[in-house]
Amino acid sequence: MPEPVHRYFIINKPPDMVSQFVSPDKVGLLGDLDYEFPEGTHAVGRLDSNSEGLLILTTNKRVTNLLFLGDVPHKRVYIVHVAHEVTPETLELLRTGIEIRIKGGVNYRTTPCEVDIVTMPVGLASRYANERKVPDTWLRITLTEGKYHQVRKMVRTAGHRCKRLIRVSIENLELGDLPPGGVREIEESDFFEKLNIDPNQ
Repeated sequence: MPEPVHRYFIINKPPDMVSQFVSPDKVGLLGDLDYEFPEGTHAVGRLDSNSEGLLILTTNKRVTNLLFLGDVPHKRVYIVHVAHEVTPETLELLRTGIEIRIKGGVNYRTTPCEVDIVTMPVGLASRYANERKVPDTWLRITLTEGKYHQVRKMVRTAGHRCKRLIRVSIENLELGDLPPGGVREIEESDFFEKLNIDPNQ
C-alpha cells in the first residue's frame, strides 16, 4: 500500500483565535480562516488565543513527535511587547533562567535562552494604542523549550505585563511577510529541511 500523501502549511494566526478547528466554546477557530484545508489537518504545537504568528498545520500526525518530543531541541523565536522599560538586570535574569509555575503547581526554572531588546518591528504597533501611555519594550526571545504559556510567565515573573506576543520562526521556518490570517502551503522536503528534522527517524 502506498504511503499517504501529506500536506504542510504555515499560518499567521491572528489574535482572538484558538489553535484548533473545533471547540465547545464560542471562540475564533482555524476553520474561520479563508482557506479550504484538507481533511485531517491539525495544528502542531499551539499558540494561546491572545498570541499571534507562526503556527504549523499538517495532515501528518508524526510531525508533533518529531519536532517537539525528540532528543534534539528546536529553536522558537518570539517578538514580545511588554510594558515598561526592561533593565539590563532583568535581561540577564531572563537569559540565565527564571523560576515560573508550571502545570501541577510545580516551580520550574527555565533553561538559558537568548533575549535581546529590539526596535518595534515594521508594520507592528501596540494593540493598546488608546491606553494611558507608559514606557514599553520590544524583546526578541529565542527558546528551545515550550512550557505552557512560558514566555508570558517569564516576563510576568520578571515584573512586566505582556502586551503582545508573536512567534516569528521555528528553526529556519519563518513567518516572513505572511499577513495575519494568511496561509502558505509548503512542499514536504522544504518543510522538513527548514525544521531540521528527519522524516524517516
